[in-house]
Amino acid sequence: MKYFIALFLLITLSTTAQSVRISGTVKDDAGTPLELANVIATHSDTGEMESYAISNTAGKFQFNLPSGYNYSLVASFLGLAPTTRELNIGKDADDITLDFVLLPAENQLDDVEIVYEMPVVVRGDTIVYNTDSFTNGTEQKLGDILKKLPGVTVSDDGEIQVEGQTVSKVMIEGKDFFDGSSKLAVKNIPADALKKVEVLKNFNEIDQMRGLGNDQDNVAINLKLKEGKKNFWFGEIQGGLGDGEKTRYLGSTKLFYYSPKGSINVIGNTNNTGDVPFTFRDYLNFTGGFRNFNQRGGTSFNIADSGLSFLTTQNNRASEISTNFGAANFSYEASDVWDISGFALFSDNSTDFIQRSLRNYIATEATEVNTETSEQRNQLGMVKFSSIYKPNDKLQLDYDILAKKSEQSEMTDALSIFTDSGNVVTNPITEEKDNNPFSLNQNLNAYYTLDEKNIFAGFVQHLYQKEDPFYSATVQQQPFTQILPLDTNQSDFDINQDKMIETNKIDSKIDYYYVINDKSNLNLTLGTTLSRQNFNSNIFQILDNGSLNNFVGDSLNNDVTYKFSDVFVGAHYKFKTGKFTFTPGLTLHNYTVSSEQLGTETSESEFKLLPDLYAIAQFKQSESLRLDYQMTADYTDVNNFAEGYVFNNYNRMFRGNREIENAIFHSARLNYFNFNMFNFTNINGGLSYTKRIDAIKSQTAIDQINQASSPINSNFVDEVLSANGRFQKTFRKWKANLSGSVSYSELNNIVNAQPTLSQNFTQNYQGSVETNFKNAPNFEIGYNRSINNYENGGLERIFYTDRPFANVDVKFLNGFTFTADWSYYNYYDKDDTTQNEYSFIEAGLRYQKPESKWEFRLDGTNLLNVDSLNNDSFNETYSTTTEYFVQPRILMASIKYNL
Repeated sequence: MKYFIALFLLITLSTTAQSVRISGTVKDDAGTPLELANVIATHSDTGEMESYAISNTAGKFQFNLPSGYNYSLVASFLGLAPTTRELNIGKDADDITLDFVLLPAENQLDDVEIVYEMPVVVRGDTIVYNTDSFTNGTEQKLGDILKKLPGVTVSDDGEIQVEGQTVSKVMIEGKDFFDGSSKLAVKNIPADALKKVEVLKNFNEIDQMRGLGNDQDNVAINLKLKEGKKNFWFGEIQGGLGDGEKTRYLGSTKLFYYSPKGSINVIGNTNNTGDVPFTFRDYLNFTGGFRNFNQRGGTSFNIADSGLSFLTTQNNRASEISTNFGAANFSYEASDVWDISGFALFSDNSTDFIQRSLRNYIATEATEVNTETSEQRNQLGMVKFSSIYKPNDKLQLDYDILAKKSEQSEMTDALSIFTDSGNVVTNPITEEKDNNPFSLNQNLNAYYTLDEKNIFAGFVQHLYQKEDPFYSATVQQQPFTQILPLDTNQSDFDINQDKMIETNKIDSKIDYYYVINDKSNLNLTLGTTLSRQNFNSNIFQILDNGSLNNFVGDSLNNDVTYKFSDVFVGAHYKFKTGKFTFTPGLTLHNYTVSSEQLGTETSESEFKLLPDLYAIAQFKQSESLRLDYQMTADYTDVNNFAEGYVFNNYNRMFRGNREIENAIFHSARLNYFNFNMFNFTNINGGLSYTKRIDAIKSQTAIDQINQASSPINSNFVDEVLSANGRFQKTFRKWKANLSGSVSYSELNNIVNAQPTLSQNFTQNYQGSVETNFKNAPNFEIGYNRSINNYENGGLERIFYTDRPFANVDVKFLNGFTFTADWSYYNYYDKDDTTQNEYSFIEAGLRYQKPESKWEFRLDGTNLLNVDSLNNDSFNETYSTTTEYFVQPRILMASIKYNL
């Protein structure tokens, strides 16, 4: 790390020594400093932009220019005429001070033209980036452009953050791209089609609702296309073949059409190279644009995934992946008052896993080595239709319907070898999991403005969901001898479980806003949540002769009807005073929980008053401090109420508890955001604290490695404290990044009737520098260190991962581009019982003749042919260290045609 810092300082000092600082002020003809004015420096002979600056609140600007060249400096500000200064900088020139005075424009150009000439323009809550000012021509997709914009970061999972805030919606020409999916946008939208990126802060797509609530956490991105991309189809088609222990293939299609009346986007991908456009985790998280109902109402009641914990492993933890993906969406302006849109999406992933794990059980001190080979297939589909009807400025009606269907299966062959009290037990296992869930969401919203003082909003959401997970395990060692009445006169134990969960849930509320003045308003809310769930399950044994041994009794069968209702009324008052905005609120709830099972009915009802507070200190336009406090009543769904046992996997069973009560969560978040356009410094950080009272926890009994759990309300308080921070600074063609996150938790559980305290302390730190030259080779070098400290029941495990990384991007000759990414992992634990060192290298060479639509590529992944990687985890019953076997080296040749 010290060598990396020294190299960075050396390069920075050498760059500074060859440059001249240009500074000064930009004012209007009355002498008033102009904030957010642009000053652009271009080479006089070529017109190529060398650098630029944006003035601060005092009208000051500054940047560095290489000495020995002639420059044209242009200062501009919306509404005023640009002013140009010619500048000759000798090789031995000293720092230069220049002041600009901008006069009113006689023939003001169109705003769009002015914005296009400026690298960055800030207008209120909108930041507009001219992409050509930040790119060098090697960018392939939207994500490559966004990473180069000041104040913008993009994660490996496709999450976009602007000034530390997560982007919730991505649009193209004002039209939603797959309901705002940032991952699909980042990975698929071609870079050469983009003209500008508009960042929309304090975003609210409902005109009547703007400014009434707290939209400070809502950030959207709108992409503006180049002129040649409008009213024409554009995109790319790619195909390739390669080798990696077997024949590899890929086929990809990305087609886009945008016009003033509508848009069409088509994405297709088929490959066996490990590129997964849409994972099962994406499917679970993809809401289809459905909003979080009554976010600040104080109730947490979520319908849990009742499946069988299908793996959501990423492609770097699988030994083989084949995927087929297709998606299309459209938007159409049916009339001046009616817009419709929709999408259809299908994904078919076949994944093979080979993994080996070491588990240390805390309560019994047993050790288990588990080797698994799994074949998993997920076929996922969803279809959505949306309608927006806005006959006038006072009324808007929205309707959405989303259907999701999937077929999931997994076959696993495992060998479990565990040691307990010196005895070694070997247990071959075969598992089968199947699930075919279906869900249908409907959403109807209405917004009505009676007059400038009185505004109404109504919301109704309906969810229908059905799941039918099937589980089968064949084992040689008899499991759960105290629970399962197995026929032991068999060659092995073939145990099966049927389960069905059906859910109907309706959420509805009416919001009334009374606008007192431009600095305050009152919000009154009346609403309800009603849910009904049916839960059925049974466990049976298949005997050697094929007959069924159906287990009878209440403990191994479920037939449950579970109902939950929440009727609430709330009030929030938003007011501004100086730099501060406060929104305190109170919500009164009447909760009713009832169930029918085992021939009896239970019902409980109670009132709760839940407060919340949202406060903002807005120091400057791009500097703020935000406090968010909520008291939440956490209620469970039917999965924790059904008292018959169900299987989670071969050595874990679970039964509910109809006496379970709600928990109370106190959560507070403090976040700081600061993006300084003057020196392009982005600083953000946050603290969060959660205190859980009467938390719903697991009470677990362990016999050797077999675990039987049930939920209880803990008598102990759980606490979680976390902090994160990021520093990013751009100067000339360099960008420095520093980030870190820490989390400490104290969680209480009961294992074998004994209270256990789990203390987890995780840390992650990363630093990097990167360049963005127009013609010279560009690179990024960095270092990441993570520390995971787990302590439970007197057992402490500390794991470290040190990861230096680097990537390079080189243009050479006439149309060639070479890219390479390298990461080195050193994974080990404090006790020197676990260690693994490995490196991943990916590289690509592509050729595209200037102005040609054809591109030829040669790509390689896992060039060092790494076999496996490691991961660690910890819960209340055991710690786990897992080795995942990954895909081999793959070399791929492909051809791409750009429309």
